Amino acid sequence: MRKSRFTEEQIIGMIKEQEAGLPTAEVCRKHGLSPATFYKLKAKYGGLEVSDARRLRQLEDENAKLKRLLAESVLDNAILKDLLGKV
Repeated sequence: MRKSRFTEEQIIGMIKEQEAGLPTAEVCRKHGLSPATFYKLKAKYGGLEVSDARRLRQLEDENAKLKRLLAESVLDNAILKDLLGKV
């Protein structure tokens, strides 16, 4: 997955600017992103504080690691079953 060029602090700051009354187009122009990207980030980070966003990222990373481990173990099991079936 591609890493965002903005940190959680910057994203939450942009959302707070927009919520404070600055037009969305102005926020997007100021930070150099499209309105579609802004609204996608707002859907993910809207209503979060910086500490919550960091915790969310940690949980997403941990979830991805656990999914990889599960996929590896399922693959190992399939290989072992295949080998036992040939004997």
